[in-house]
Amino acid sequence: MLALVFVYLATGSVSSAEQGARSVDTQFGVVSVTGMPQRVITLSESALDTALAVGVQPVGGVATRGSKTVSDYLQEKVGPFSIVGTSREYNLEAILRLKPDLILASNGLSKDIYAKLSKLAPTIVPTAKNTDDWRDAVSIYGTALGKDSELKSGFSELDKRIDGLRAKLPANQSVSVVRWMPQGPMVMSAHVFTGQLLSQLGLAATDIASSLTDRPHSDVLSLENLAKIDADWLFLATLNAEGEKTLTEARRQPAFVRLTAVDENRVNVVNGQVWTSGTGLLAAGKILDDVEKTLLQQ
Repeated sequence: MLALVFVYLATGSVSSAEQGARSVDTQFGVVSVTGMPQRVITLSESALDTALAVGVQPVGGVATRGSKTVSDYLQEKVGPFSIVGTSREYNLEAILRLKPDLILASNGLSKDIYAKLSKLAPTIVPTAKNTDDWRDAVSIYGTALGKDSELKSGFSELDKRIDGLRAKLPANQSVSVVRWMPQGPMVMSAHVFTGQLLSQLGLAATDIASSLTDRPHSDVLSLENLAKIDADWLFLATLNAEGEKTLTEARRQPAFVRLTAVDENRVNVVNGQVWTSGTGLLAAGKILDDVEKTLLQQ
């Protein structure tokens, strides 16, 4: 297999070499990317979101959490696309068959897997953690794709929309984002992607969400501790049918009915792939849509 890899590398880079190279600072050092990649593989949901947002059609990537394909909100934008694994496990032979000229990975990629992938194509692993500024994490993808200006333009348009929506939202409101798993509810951190967006909108996080400074979400909460998820507005998300079933059952429990948000009819069930798994400009737009419809009752 290695022989095939090196044959591909020797022949695949000739046409793009004349277009110049750019250096990308990654978790595993500086990576040189030549030309405008044509056969991109995305090994994280944020990488796929970012590529599509700047007009790049990847040839393959991983399935989203709780599914065998890409996130619902990206389905309409993605072209011919081969699934090469999940966020936790990749099929290296499937990746090789796609002849990638750039691989966009997640920040959790192990050094061992990186060593294998980087023999197939330049492999980009963000340095930013999940609780760092999400724009830093996706900007590295934009640089690797040669789409810095397009990404910056996207950020600018997003900021304009956030500013406009913030001015319309009611003041002094708190929000809680909860992923309901088959085992029960988990509170999403205020410091990850969705929490950062809600903060920029001027919406306050719950104490438990704010306390999760280095974790994407809490442990599963028992129904006895359900009051910890309460807020003025409650956004509930699931990733699969099992989670939906558990949520449906929980909504009949007295502990759930007693929540302030439930009592005041301020609960919205949202797409878990967007709200608790996605990151990027396209996911941000969907979240703002949900916030606008929910808080402004539109």
